Amino acid sequence: MASLDKTSVRSEVSRLKTDFEKLCTEGKMTSEGKALMASMFMIIELILSIFLEKTTQKDNKNSSKPSSQTEKDESSLGQPGSNSKGKHENENLAKNTRINEKVTLSKVSLCDVCAEDLSDVPCTHHERRTKIDIIFEKVVEHVDAEVKHCPTCEATVKGQFPADMPGPLQYGDGLKAFMINLLVCQMVSLNRVQKLVRSLIGVVIAEATLLKFVFRLNQALAAWELQATEQILKAPTIHVDETSFRVDRKNHWIHVYSSGNITLKFLHRKRGKEAIESINIIPRYDGKIIHDCWASYLSYPHCGHGLCGSHLLRELEFIIDAHGYIWALNMKRLLQDTCTKVSKSADKKLDDKDLDNLQKHYRNILTCGAKELPVIPPKPSGKRGKLAKSDAHNLLERLQVHQASVLLFAKDPYVSFTNNRAERDLRMSKVKQKVSGCFRSEVYARAYCRISSYLQTMANKGYNPLIAIQMALAGELDSTGGE
Repeated sequence: MASLDKTSVRSEVSRLKTDFEKLCTEGKMTSEGKALMASMFMIIELILSIFLEKTTQKDNKNSSKPSSQTEKDESSLGQPGSNSKGKHENENLAKNTRINEKVTLSKVSLCDVCAEDLSDVPCTHHERRTKIDIIFEKVVEHVDAEVKHCPTCEATVKGQFPADMPGPLQYGDGLKAFMINLLVCQMVSLNRVQKLVRSLIGVVIAEATLLKFVFRLNQALAAWELQATEQILKAPTIHVDETSFRVDRKNHWIHVYSSGNITLKFLHRKRGKEAIESINIIPRYDGKIIHDCWASYLSYPHCGHGLCGSHLLRELEFIIDAHGYIWALNMKRLLQDTCTKVSKSADKKLDDKDLDNLQKHYRNILTCGAKELPVIPPKPSGKRGKLAKSDAHNLLERLQVHQASVLLFAKDPYVSFTNNRAERDLRMSKVKQKVSGCFRSEVYARAYCRISSYLQTMANKGYNPLIAIQMALAGELDSTGGE
């Protein structure tokens, strides 16, 4: 049996069942033997289904396939930022950028073939070649305040300094935005940012100073976060997801809430309902949330629920690879065909007739699936805990219980087939963790979540991160984070 593959194993079990049925027909089996063998085959089929799932290799097609490798989801009405890239980036330059452009004329005075004088010959046209380079310029501004002694009252009077120069030495918003952009967006380490800035302006800026810049921007965005939260509560749908994040060598979780232009990320020590209650968005929300069927989200019945179709398709693909069940193949085709049909429709939903046919077809597939799966033996009396079930049984039960949530994308034009939006908004956090390992302090991990939320929201509006940071430092924000 060790050399047999899963197809030959199933064939062997089917052959034994055929032989057993033949013996029963010929009357060569006693009633006790029939009952015993029937129970044995039921247990063998159940064990076989679990065994084949354990021995089936998972890959990016039947497990956790990144959403960036899936086709573009167009199953809901277009919203700014719904595809994570948002609008086309505007062409505004950073405030501390200037362009020095010059044109040099290369004259022709002699013919390079016959040496004829061409000084008086008119030019027919020009051929242009261009070179673009960059020069880093350190701008140092000194303000000398006069100090005088009043001869009348003998008081010492000092000239007024500009409001943005409160101390003996400070750095401008342009340099701050550049360094914060490197730390948060480009995910460069503190030590490398120090070395880069030193090579550009000849000044060594301490790590504590760099972190202070990050923390001050985090404080400046506190009001923006509150206003963005109030706005996202008014959205018809919210994409939600969570991912693990290492902080001070301990596991934390980043929870993301995305809708339209807005992306919000929050750090919490827990993953489940305790974190959701602490963040306090879903408990106050009465729209529809799109997620991956995490039980903590389903514990809020006052919200509508849409389940991520990408997760379901990957699970169905795994069941097909492991068992070759017809019901799983039919369900996968039904969801894919429905998604394509919804995406091509102008209203991004099915009409009442098509929706009714979809629900009937969906239920028929589940009915066939229940017959195709091996029977689960009854739980012995007095036995504690749950009976072991295969992934195929669990998936079938989930599709039966959550039919309305699975098919919500075909009914509601604002509900998309996948939860790719939330997964993409979380992806750069995982890249940040891979580059830096973890955050040393929870304070700065929370600051990273708030700042990256703001920058992703601004990216959905088409703003370059460097310009967005300069706007935040200058206080040029409205309730949506824009100008």
